[in-house]
Amino acid sequence: MNERKTITPTHKYRNNDKLIGIGNAFWDMSERNGLAGIVADYDYGDGVLRTDASHEFIDAGHEFINFSCCSYLDLDSHPKVIEGGIEALRRYGVLDHCIARSRVQIPAMLELENSLGELFGAHVVCSIAASTATFGLLPLIASGHLGNGTRPLMIFDKNAHVSMANLKPVCADETEVVTSGHHDLDFIEDACKKYAKVAYVCDGSDSLGGYAPVKELAELQDKYGLIVYYDDSHSMSAYGERGVGYVRTHSPVLDERTIVVMTLNKAFGTSGAAIVLDGYTKETLRVIERFGGALNYSQLLNTPAVGAGLASAEIHRTGELVTLQNKLYGNIELFDSLIHTDQAGSTFPIRLVPMGDDTVIEAGRRVFEAGFYVSPVFFPIVARGTAGLRVMMRAGQTEDQIRALCAVLAEVGAERTAAKPGEAAR
Repeated sequence: MNERKTITPTHKYRNNDKLIGIGNAFWDMSERNGLAGIVADYDYGDGVLRTDASHEFIDAGHEFINFSCCSYLDLDSHPKVIEGGIEALRRYGVLDHCIARSRVQIPAMLELENSLGELFGAHVVCSIAASTATFGLLPLIASGHLGNGTRPLMIFDKNAHVSMANLKPVCADETEVVTSGHHDLDFIEDACKKYAKVAYVCDGSDSLGGYAPVKELAELQDKYGLIVYYDDSHSMSAYGERGVGYVRTHSPVLDERTIVVMTLNKAFGTSGAAIVLDGYTKETLRVIERFGGALNYSQLLNTPAVGAGLASAEIHRTGELVTLQNKLYGNIELFDSLIHTDQAGSTFPIRLVPMGDDTVIEAGRRVFEAGFYVSPVFFPIVARGTAGLRVMMRAGQTEDQIRALCAVLAEVGAERTAAKPGEAAR
């Protein structure tokens, strides 16, 4: 009998044996310590969450404040946003018109795209999620159908979010794919000198804190025609005039060389994603619509999500957005005055409190028992040996809550911020 062939993986772009083999141990430890798989009811009045009885390692009724939520401006519970979803459902009379948008669509999502387009001053295409947008767009960039027809060298930043990194093998079917160090400008420029076209894929705002060097990248765009694909999800709404985000606030290159994807699920407070496109022709937009995978499938935003998005967009046109942004920045400044992190001094709403791989779960458990939830992050979320507690700041957090959290963080090993000369030690 002939022996059946076994397959040896190349692991050129992905290694699930390593990801799951190492990472799953941390996830199992998280669940055993009550830090994963939590189900809790949310009290809009006081912002407290209360666990139910469905978790075998957490007592029912445990109360905690969530410091690991991406709704940085708390717009997800804003009365106008909630009412916007309800009103749209009544107005259009259908939950989800389930057919490819290139064939038939009701005007609901077009209305949202037009509103967001005015907000950003660009053409906007909506998607059910930022990862869906990325899955649709990156292969079209790789094949040269978004660009000047030349297949680019695709450079993925080492720290690019998994929703982008997972597209490496797909893009590699169309062009050459490499990985660079984190925002390694020298690596990118060297590639630009060697290749007729280069595209760089990165986060505009990093899920572990920090912003991309958009001005330096713009210089490479002007000099070599570099295409930059940004996921700027964590800064949308939380940063910039009318909440346009970090990239669109600071990049001097806002044309077909710059593509920005942003989720609407975080600080914007609703659901879905926005692809912000400058300088694209109607013909190119049709290519995106028709060949961008799930961007065209019958998985588009449902009517309540559209209505909530329209309501949030209107808030972005008012002074209320500035008020919420300033509250967020004040809370970030207060946290930085108490706990030291590498992200201190930035308006970015995420802080990573360093912990050891062997202590991060225990530290997270003690913080949770004290009434606060922060996410323990570990491999493969971060590199091995760089585990920490990810703290997310929001506009609605109170001074008392922040001070109490910081006191607990200090107890579990976080570094306190040193007092400035002339100040009393905190």
